[in-house]
Amino acid sequence: MSASPMASEALPHLLVPFASASAPECRAVGPQLATPHLNALLAELTLQHTDTGDDHSLSLPHERALARALGLMQSAGTPYGDGLIPWAAAQSNSPATPQAWFAPCHFQVGMEQVTLLPGEQLGLDDAHARPLFDALAPFCAEDGITLHYESATRWHASGEVLRGIACASLDRVMGRPVDAWLPESPANPAGAQLLKRLQSEAQMLFYTHAVSDAREAAGLHIINGIWISGAGARAEPLAPQPVPDMPDTLRQAALRADWAAWQAAWAALDATTMKPLLDAARRGEPVTLTLCGERSAQRWVHAPRSAGARLGHFFKNLRAPAPAWKFLEAL
Repeated sequence: MSASPMASEALPHLLVPFASASAPECRAVGPQLATPHLNALLAELTLQHTDTGDDHSLSLPHERALARALGLMQSAGTPYGDGLIPWAAAQSNSPATPQAWFAPCHFQVGMEQVTLLPGEQLGLDDAHARPLFDALAPFCAEDGITLHYESATRWHASGEVLRGIACASLDRVMGRPVDAWLPESPANPAGAQLLKRLQSEAQMLFYTHAVSDAREAAGLHIINGIWISGAGARAEPLAPQPVPDMPDTLRQAALRADWAAWQAAWAALDATTMKPLLDAARRGEPVTLTLCGERSAQRWVHAPRSAGARLGHFFKNLRAPAPAWKFLEAL
């Protein structure tokens, strides 16, 4: 998802997706992270909020944290239910209309499960995506869904059937078995069933399409389905809010399960981004750091301290700061 439609950040807030991951390979390299500036920064900050979830949540911790930072909440500041954050509607000019994102993808059929690879990892371009979009759009229209071509890897859908649909994001299902993540809605069961049927129709339509022959001839994964995410509506547009800085390097490495690249990305992030935040915190400036794993997120802030707290902090800093992995492995 993109935070770009909102206002720019006025105060430093760094929101880090996939600061850790649950994969055993990540847990193995985590204690070896070279993050001296993050270590020191956490010693300067105070833990303000912990958002605890689990491996089965439809909305990932960084998605929940971003929604909270942007004020993308229900009435009275209540968070949206799991998988119900209306990302597509929130970034449109008509948020009251139910909307969603359709992402063309490849479903990999194994012996016991079906996993998903998104178009962005498959080199999907306009030349292959546009004909598939043109083939699917009439089927969507028959079901009351208007489809618009946003990019090769993301199509915008709108229609009443998309109201109240709980969806797992691409980040959640990428490379995982998809059966447990298909659209659901106790409030709109007919809509959820229609969307599942539409996903099945897209699979058959794309599988027999000439684009599939062309991709196979080129040695590429065929595009044989769509994934639906970000569904729902909201009563009013979002008020402009400061947008957190969200580095993407850790996310990209984690979604590829490239843990050497993930470790290197942490070293680069520490050197280029954590150091300025550390310097700002030491100058007494406001700093917010949100670290997100696959289950939970922690928001850390630089808060004013009483005289006694400042003295305790001084003596605490005489000792070596705790390694950051101590905090990251809890996410």
